Amino acid sequence: MRKRFDIRVQPGFAMIAMFCFFLLYVPIFTLVVYAFNSGISIARWEGFSFRWFVAAWNNNLVIEAAIRSVQIAAIAAIIATAVATLAAIATTRTAGYRGLTFKYSFINMPLMVPEIVTAVALLILFSRIKVWTGYSGLGYLILAHTAFCIPFAYLPIRARLENMDLALERAAADLYATPFKVFRYITLPFLWPGILAGLMLSFVISLDDIVITEFVKSAGQETLPTYMLGQLRRAITPEMNAISTVFLLLSLAIVTIFFFLSRSNEKSD
Repeated sequence: MRKRFDIRVQPGFAMIAMFCFFLLYVPIFTLVVYAFNSGISIARWEGFSFRWFVAAWNNNLVIEAAIRSVQIAAIAAIIATAVATLAAIATTRTAGYRGLTFKYSFINMPLMVPEIVTAVALLILFSRIKVWTGYSGLGYLILAHTAFCIPFAYLPIRARLENMDLALERAAADLYATPFKVFRYITLPFLWPGILAGLMLSFVISLDDIVITEFVKSAGQETLPTYMLGQLRRAITPEMNAISTVFLLLSLAIVTIFFFLSRSNEKSD
């Protein structure tokens, strides 16, 4: 009998995989190490110190930009996930019809269009709205991030819905449950891991976005990524490493929380 093909036992697979992991994680490891450098160089080790973490913590511009980034990311992720959930239900809990594939493509369009194109389009649109309304607050950034994050939230939610067994939903409908009650007591509990995945992905995408933010933001609306970009144009110090390390820890914390929430939800199922 022919052996079943398994990529893991192919010659050279382990070496190629280790090389890829090396290229991926060594730069991150180097960034974290030099965040604790006591000197001002990012290429020469001068001793261990928390100096740059303290400097970033005491930098009011960094704190303001970080708070603004988290606020925008949280609001945009919540709105994007809510819209994506409704869109996923509307495109999966229906019989197939002409135009459904076009709707999939339309929702996922921001993933295929270069981000710079989306940024320029939003800049032109919002510049006209600013002239008409006189408003130049954070609402534009929230709307821009929400629009960009919707497809990232939509994909895991839709995948979860497509893999769900419809037997329970049909049984509830046969027992005269209203569509809202079917969603509340049957669909939503099973859909929760997909919603969490979409929310987490949207939050991270919004948190580190720089292209759309750079084009849409008004004066005094620096987010942490745009602040770091501005600093890198002037002088590179380990303070940027320290900020990036905190970003990394925040991302790891989000992934860890999502992992445990997903496991607890699967056990309860």
